[in-house]
Amino acid sequence: MTFLDRLLKALYPRTQAQDAPQESPVTTPSPVRMTIVYYSTYGTNHQMAEVAAEAARESGAEVRLVKARETAPQEVVNGQDAWRAQQERTAHVPEATPADLENVDAILFSSPTRFGGATSQIRAYIDTLGGLWGTGALANKTFSAMTSAQNPHGGQETTLQTLYITAMHWGAILTPPGYTDPVLFASGGNPYGASVTANGEPLSEADKASIRHQVRRQIEITQKLKAQ
Repeated sequence: MTFLDRLLKALYPRTQAQDAPQESPVTTPSPVRMTIVYYSTYGTNHQMAEVAAEAARESGAEVRLVKARETAPQEVVNGQDAWRAQQERTAHVPEATPADLENVDAILFSSPTRFGGATSQIRAYIDTLGGLWGTGALANKTFSAMTSAQNPHGGQETTLQTLYITAMHWGAILTPPGYTDPVLFASGGNPYGASVTANGEPLSEADKASIRHQVRRQIEITQKLKAQ
């Protein structure tokens, strides 16, 4: 010990406890906050979104489930019994606003496929997000997507790809399922995200398993990013 060290110790004595190495306090990471935005004409994507929300909550996430606002004229909706019934069934679900994506860590979209892309209702919602994008508020959030179509080759992959392109413009972190679990092959093996063949029936167990895996993977990745 140098003379200066001895002098400082004499002037500013420290207890043994103070001299001991201090352990960093153990902190419990906050839960992942997730928003699920869906649009559903006849109910398939509503079912998918509900399965996703349940899986996210089981993984410890705080989840907000919202729907894209209906943009079709009401007389068109009323002209199809199944469409009108779905609208009535989900009247209690809040309509999505830009604020729903602001203070969250993870975003999941679910949209039917329309001619190889997301529905106009989902795109109309995306068009309201310019303010958040302009301030960087959408950057560094994880993003994943799901879709459905009336047949296995009805444009499901391009719908997911175009949604991911949008998220890339935001600076979001893409979390597709890839081929990270065998359950994906039982539901069609789409590496971009859960994709369901819509036939008016309830989701199959294989479809539900694929959705659950995709969401759990997204939550797990988001948790790791939050811990950094």
